[in-house]
Amino acid sequence: MREYKEDDFLMLSGIQHFAFCRRQWALIHVEQQWQDNLRTIEGAILHEKTHDSLGYEKRKDIIISRGMSVFSRSLGVYGVCDVVEFKKSVKGIKLFDRDNLYLPTPIEYKRGKPKENNADALQLCAQAICLEEMLLCDIKEGFLFYGETKHRHIVVFDYEIRKEARDAFEEMHSMYERRHTPKVKITKACNACSLKGICIPKLCKNLSVNTYISKRLEEED
Repeated sequence: MREYKEDDFLMLSGIQHFAFCRRQWALIHVEQQWQDNLRTIEGAILHEKTHDSLGYEKRKDIIISRGMSVFSRSLGVYGVCDVVEFKKSVKGIKLFDRDNLYLPTPIEYKRGKPKENNADALQLCAQAICLEEMLLCDIKEGFLFYGETKHRHIVVFDYEIRKEARDAFEEMHSMYERRHTPKVKITKACNACSLKGICIPKLCKNLSVNTYISKRLEEED
């Protein structure tokens, strides 16, 4: 399995943008462009409230860690977990300065409600893979907490979602290395995108320069 150097690491949270729209991800992470809207601001406030709490706390048999930095050399990513719960378990791992064994479970906080796509689940799965590599353990599941529903939704990290996450990051690395921003088909989701004014999705209908020149040459022949 390939291992990426730290200089080549991508932002873990970018997989959510990538799953939503490859062009959006490229505009943000390749071209370094960003523009807030109500949704992004509300999401940022929710994460600030999560990370501003104590670094960790203990509740009975659970140790709660907030804003935990993670990385994965196999995925080539770095990021932060909103919350990681370490629950006392005989199947767990040894933690520094702790007598018992604890099993880690990542929990990601999101504004709104569950989405139709699996972008949030992929982000959570990537966090789990990072934790597994760092802590040398196996993590079977995690949770997504949505601000609108005030409810946790379980995500099982099976073979399919792990493969989808790894395939996505492999494609992201390829696009980043080539500094490629793809065109995409216009969908109703474009209206909810904070980068609509920067992306200008209507331009995706226009022919590329190479295609335009080739068509003109064919016409002349």
